[in-house]
Amino acid sequence: MHVFIVIVGLLASIMLIGVILLQSPKSGSGLTGGIASLGTVQTLGVRRTGDFLSKMTAILAATVMVICFIAEFTLPGRTAKETPESILQQTVPVMPATPAPASTVPSAPVLPALPVK
Repeated sequence: MHVFIVIVGLLASIMLIGVILLQSPKSGSGLTGGIASLGTVQTLGVRRTGDFLSKMTAILAATVMVICFIAEFTLPGRTAKETPESILQQTVPVMPATPAPASTVPSAPVLPALPVK
């Protein structure tokens, strides 16, 4: 199931890239301007082509977001009971809950004084 959702998400994102590239920039030149010169103005018109591409961009962007959200919850091998731990939390030694009494802490060894020359 997860693989299917990822493939659908990839196809939707590739289609989104294509639709964005087909839109005309603010300068007026772009792939939609090239479409108008091919004679498709009679069927769709440049304005309707731009409207269609804008609507498809919004629909595909929403689709990609929803599919990515769904794909996160369909990852295999993950359960809700697992608590994620970082590597630092796994390697830290466990400290005792109560501190050791002061009498059991060994004092620093006393060294004899060095002879004076």
